[in-house]
Amino acid sequence: MSTAPSASSSKRYVAPAIAGDAAALTPQQRELLGRVAELGPHWAERAERHDREASFPRENFDELRAAGLLGLAVPQHCGGLGADFATCVLVVAEMGRWCGSTALSFNMHVNPCLWSGLVADALDMGAAERAAHERIRARHCERIVGEGRLYAQPLSEGGAAAALAAPWGTVARKVAGGYVVSGRKIFASMAGAADFYGVLCTLEPGTESGSGTQRDAIFLAVPAAAAGVSVEGDWDALGMRGTVSRNLRFADVHVADDARLLPEGLYEQAARRFPHVFTTHAATYLGVAQAAYDFTVQYLRAEVPGMPRVPRRQYPTKQHAVAQMRTRLEAARALFLLNARDARIDPDKDARMRLLAAHYTVMEHANDVCRLAVRTCGGQGMFRHLPLERLYRDSRCGSLMLPLTAELCMDHLGRECLYEDGEGDEAIE
Repeated sequence: MSTAPSASSSKRYVAPAIAGDAAALTPQQRELLGRVAELGPHWAERAERHDREASFPRENFDELRAAGLLGLAVPQHCGGLGADFATCVLVVAEMGRWCGSTALSFNMHVNPCLWSGLVADALDMGAAERAAHERIRARHCERIVGEGRLYAQPLSEGGAAAALAAPWGTVARKVAGGYVVSGRKIFASMAGAADFYGVLCTLEPGTESGSGTQRDAIFLAVPAAAAGVSVEGDWDALGMRGTVSRNLRFADVHVADDARLLPEGLYEQAARRFPHVFTTHAATYLGVAQAAYDFTVQYLRAEVPGMPRVPRRQYPTKQHAVAQMRTRLEAARALFLLNARDARIDPDKDARMRLLAAHYTVMEHANDVCRLAVRTCGGQGMFRHLPLERLYRDSRCGSLMLPLTAELCMDHLGRECLYEDGEGDEAIE
């Protein structure tokens, strides 16, 4: 019995657009996704090495810089591409299908741009406050667009703050001409690679330490080279090893007034009124799931370069498994795209519930697609020279990421489903 593909299989598999229907893309989206697709194969070639070494993919970011993509979420009047929310997450998703660590790290660069750009433009500000923000924002944008600087957004501290349930433990004290920042962040993607860290702090309103509240949060861009900034610890994690998410320590770091990414006191308003920004990292995991599906189809069709041409698609068990993968992938994609279109200031309750449902579904389905991919491709899927085992490990990390882990999504969604604003329960004797 011949193991070579039949003449009828001369057509090769063509991976679908990350948005599913490419015709639904805007001209800008189509062009930007095309830029990423040109770079992606090089990233995929490097991904195994960066995963094995837990090293940051600097070459990939050099290529992003050269392709003009660092300014993706920078407003057009500040020299950037001015991409809207949906475009930003689609670009990150396309990156994710080539290299999860690159996509997740790039997302951490995009987030400070969204907070200070698209989100800030929708917030309530006085005229003087907005003018000051425009002036300061222009400096941040020039660093990104003109100087090619990388920004990061470390959130986690090992407590409830990253879940938006407590004040930040990292604090900022107002001093003449700026702020003094002290504290520690963990799981800090791009630690040692970013030029600026977008650090969320509690602005202490008085001399008593610990007197700040969640409303006193301030968002400051701390230069990586500033005195008192240090990178600590190892990064020997299950997945997303190329993000090099080590710990950051800030020991009385002085930053200037123009370090603000949002005006004082506005971060709490931004977080409350534009929650979709907390879900942008789901895009990476949609891309990872797409990559696992694409590889599995190519493997079963005997189209993986460098591997024996032994097709396995004729077995009903394989066909059923791929059908399962596709249904999970399409469910995740549909909710992801709906969530992207929903993103706006002051979403209503139904939109907030869709956000939680979409985020949970993408994170959990991504890992399930990768699980099925490993099982369906069999023993070959375990070898590290192939991408499946890395995709599986990377995909498992998404549900663990604050501020919306899979567990917290379910907690919040369950309460939203059963309670209206202001409702509580009577005490049960």
